[in-house]
Amino acid sequence: MTDQFTPTGGKCPIMHGANTVTEKSVQAWWPNSLNLDILHQHDTKTNPLDADFDYRTAVKTLDVDAVKADVRALMTDSQDWWPADWGHYGGLMVRMAWHSAGSYRLADGRGGAGCGNMRFAPLNSWPDNVSLDKARRLLWPVKKKYGNKLSWADLIILTGTIAYESMGLETFGFAFGREDIWHPETDTYWGAEKEWLADSDSRYGDINDATSMENPLAAVQMGLIYVNPEGVNGQSDPARTALHVRETFARMAMNDEETAALTAGGHTVGKAHGNGDASLLGREPEVGDVENQGFGWGNPSGKGMGRDTVSSGIEGAWTTNPTQWDMGYFKLLFGYDWELTKSPAGATQWQPINIKEEDKPVDVEDPSIRLMPMMTDADMAMKVDPIYRAICEKFMADPAYFTDTFARAWFKLTHRDMGPKVRYIGPDAPAEDLIWQDPIPAGPTNYDLATVKSSIANSELSASEMICTAWDSARTFRGSDLRGGANGARIRLAPQKDWAGNEPGRLTKVLSVLEPIAAQTGASIADVIVIAGNYGVEQAAKAAGFDVQVPFDAGRGDATDEMTDADSFAALEPLADGFRNWQKHNYTVSPEEMLLDRAQLMGLTAPEMAVLIGGMRVLDTNHGGLKHGVFTSRVGELTPDFFVNLTDMANSWHPVDGGIYEIRDRRTGAVKWTATRTDLVFGSNSILRSYAEVYAQDDNAGKFVKDFVAAWTKVMNADRFDLRS
Repeated sequence: MTDQFTPTGGKCPIMHGANTVTEKSVQAWWPNSLNLDILHQHDTKTNPLDADFDYRTAVKTLDVDAVKADVRALMTDSQDWWPADWGHYGGLMVRMAWHSAGSYRLADGRGGAGCGNMRFAPLNSWPDNVSLDKARRLLWPVKKKYGNKLSWADLIILTGTIAYESMGLETFGFAFGREDIWHPETDTYWGAEKEWLADSDSRYGDINDATSMENPLAAVQMGLIYVNPEGVNGQSDPARTALHVRETFARMAMNDEETAALTAGGHTVGKAHGNGDASLLGREPEVGDVENQGFGWGNPSGKGMGRDTVSSGIEGAWTTNPTQWDMGYFKLLFGYDWELTKSPAGATQWQPINIKEEDKPVDVEDPSIRLMPMMTDADMAMKVDPIYRAICEKFMADPAYFTDTFARAWFKLTHRDMGPKVRYIGPDAPAEDLIWQDPIPAGPTNYDLATVKSSIANSELSASEMICTAWDSARTFRGSDLRGGANGARIRLAPQKDWAGNEPGRLTKVLSVLEPIAAQTGASIADVIVIAGNYGVEQAAKAAGFDVQVPFDAGRGDATDEMTDADSFAALEPLADGFRNWQKHNYTVSPEEMLLDRAQLMGLTAPEMAVLIGGMRVLDTNHGGLKHGVFTSRVGELTPDFFVNLTDMANSWHPVDGGIYEIRDRRTGAVKWTATRTDLVFGSNSILRSYAEVYAQDDNAGKFVKDFVAAWTKVMNADRFDLRS
């Protein structure tokens, strides 16, 4: 009898697709169907920890000194299954931390080290991350020992920082507080390419214009963190590479000095690996068979490790002493002329001409052997580009300044997506306020809320004006990197006060009324803006027959121009806001897809997005006062009329010019309302329609108001980290 678990030639006993992605998925059958998965990206059902577990509370009980001691000891505890170069894992661990943080991009705040996403596809299998599966596995004993008190996200960055310290760098600090995710962020857009390391051309309007790279991307090719180390599309040209280095780092909010410091400091330690035939490497971890246990890129060359390691394909160290923090990078880069050569793996790299024997680094296994150092095209860019060269010369003249600049840039790189300083946990978190942390002073809480409300009620502002202003102030929040939001009232500062989406004329009018109220009552302007929006919602609910109080927590502060990195904040400008039925321009991406992107960044679920859309429409908050989607005769009342009339089969729906639709009386043909795609998708998409039908039911008017208030409050408080653990 055949064992029931032994594969045979007979019919498969399970339904294919029951637990794996197949070609028969909804998106495969109907690729143009609106995919709402991004709104459910980190569903609690994927989290194996207890429902009441709070990492930010647990990490505060961590024995930090013990963890640091264990990580430091790990650096020189070389393992036979993956030996350390020169007996020190410092270079490998720096690369792991760097590549974890380096996926961050300013445009939408996605990527970065803040959630341990390097453990999952696609990042765990990017070509640029070859061998980092080994680095994480080397860390497993530490993670196992400290368990839930230490997230992978924190451990990865802590290890890179301690690696630098163990090699002699005085770091700027480290903060705990990164909470792990438990599922791949498969809906993050990393590019349209269908193959790894495809030529860069498809990402650019003009490959010769680095600034024409497609937004929100920040790397030149699919599967790379920054630039191709061999040059643009693998063609060596350091001057051209410099332009792409500048653009990719700018898209991480790094200036030229930070970029030069990170390049030099990152390549002061460790080495690149290309001592073998890269074409012989096995497949990446995500497609490895079960016996590989999560390892990828198996290397049959020699021992497949140590001096035979193949990762990037480039081979060699950048400095004479790759396990020491020193000025060796500059000594070799600027002390020698360099020429193009090929690594054993066939990669293009640079080698020094007539280098002294004592300036060569030693072999990773045998210190009696000295080998040729190397530089990449990105390194040569530091020498060729006049701006980078001047910065490097400044560093060479003042090593202490270089060390401090790098330490600060490393801290920024590894903490950029953690949000404001109030979220930092641990004894090594620096006290200094840094401009990129978006600092906000603590706001007052001892004013009289009733007096503020009374002053607002006695003003001539309409509910719509107050609601729009509060919404515009809060909607900039991005859960991706925890920036933006109503706290700080930066809507009154450059650049936000001039954004088209904020209707500068209306904004100026509202602020001219609310700012004196703040001054008279002792409240912050940020609080008064939110209070006014809440008051507008309460009045609209009352007009609909519901007496509600919108929850409010005082304490927002008011930022100043000096606290605001205006250039960095430009990336937060909304290009579209489906909640206010507005787009700055027409885009190739559909309005409903842009709505999903905005909702996900704001941390909203699909039901929350739906109820907010329905409420904002009847509250008459469309940008510019347009009436698209205002499916009600009771404008200004918080009713579910948007959903009631959207689902009413007495109506019919008809496209007209410019992406606008008419809703007509099915019997008479009379036009009753107009709409956009963002409105009608709540009736056409099967999932969104199911939510619309809930709120259109006769028994759910009260639920609609309750849910709208809850979702509204969530948006207003999204950046109130001081209210959380």
